[in-house]
Amino acid sequence: MEKWFEASETSLVAITLSAIGIFILVILYTRIAGKRSFSKMSSFDFAMTIASGSILASTIVLKNVSLVQGAIALLVVYILQLVTAYLRRYPAFQKITDNDPILLMKDGEIYYDNLKKARVTESDLRGKLREANVIQLSEVRAVVFETTGDVSVLHSADKKLEDWIIKDVNRK
Repeated sequence: MEKWFEASETSLVAITLSAIGIFILVILYTRIAGKRSFSKMSSFDFAMTIASGSILASTIVLKNVSLVQGAIALLVVYILQLVTAYLRRYPAFQKITDNDPILLMKDGEIYYDNLKKARVTESDLRGKLREANVIQLSEVRAVVFETTGDVSVLHSADKKLEDWIIKDVNRK
């Protein structure tokens, strides 16, 4: 336990230089790969964010991971993300990497089986409806559990929901 508070000057300098170097590389790689690198559009994007964070932490803190090793590992993860983003244009590949959005409500009707499938409680649903300023279930055109885990509430008392908006949503 006494080692928790120990650090040599050399290790502190190494950590500082690694942090600066890997930070600069993240900015550079993200500028090259685009903002998508840290979006939460798909399961793969989420994995990309977690992997990047792990590589960053390992490179900065662990003595047995050099800045060059961290830079290469980070580069590989960014390349994987770019390749995956490209391959997601093909429906078969997209099916592997992305979750399907799930319809939780449509035209005021709650789809209880889909709530179970999405592991969303009625209480969660009510909270999302309140966040969206819904005051009557009849206002709700659709509630979608998105591929990112977000919940979208589409509501308007006087407008019809266009099918294109929920075209790819798993209805039941």
